[in-house]
Amino acid sequence: MRTALTRDVSPALHLCELSHLARSPIDHDRALAQHAAYEQCLMELGCHVHRLPSDASMPDAVFIEDTAVVVDEVAVITRPGAKSRRPETEAVSAALGRYRSLAAIEAPGTVDGGDVLRVGRTFYVGDSARSNRDGIAQLGEALAPYDYRVVPVVTRDCLHLKTAATVAAPGIIVLNPAWVDPAIFGNLTLVEVDPGEPFAGNVLRIGEVTVAGMSFPRTNRRLEAAGVAIRTVDMSEFAKAEGGVTCCSIIFEAGEEPGA
Repeated sequence: MRTALTRDVSPALHLCELSHLARSPIDHDRALAQHAAYEQCLMELGCHVHRLPSDASMPDAVFIEDTAVVVDEVAVITRPGAKSRRPETEAVSAALGRYRSLAAIEAPGTVDGGDVLRVGRTFYVGDSARSNRDGIAQLGEALAPYDYRVVPVVTRDCLHLKTAATVAAPGIIVLNPAWVDPAIFGNLTLVEVDPGEPFAGNVLRIGEVTVAGMSFPRTNRRLEAAGVAIRTVDMSEFAKAEGGVTCCSIIFEAGEEPGA
């Protein structure tokens, strides 16, 4: 069973951490509606949605991707780079413990899941303001016993590696070359974002379909021209908090629903 772990929208989302954007008003009711539509999209694409409750003391908790890295063999609970976000991992750890054995990033290491891009058995990890070399090394140690490789990647002018680049389809990466060096991806096929849509490099592959933000029509057409099946969702309120389509879920395969 494909499972999507999500977390409800905090009433304090407007107090979110920001690094590269100026703060602008967030419509909470609209964010709730967008999040519900996002979860509905995940369900229609075959995911069982396991939603955790919101918490008014954790403005960014809806961006659950940052709290864990999950593979078939283990779930690695991260230590987010923003101190305010570290309490988010407790509930996520409890939830994932029902599905996986657990490992954890320890101080002084930091890793945000948004910096962790899996391509096959290689994990490219952004060496960013949120993920440091110690944390990246710990992630490598946690995954090495299962034959995964971790490669640090320098990013520039963006929050996370997956702000700049994601997997659009097998063998295809969509990326913003201003924020990450395309050469790191070797012989993979690259689709560059439209210059007028710098944040369009964040997409979410689920099965045979790629979920993308509807705010990026020109880049989405580029992906469709490359043979990628696109489904769009409106994430405009979350974009104000530097979020995208990968940020609001942790997707993994589970043997069965807990309690079944």
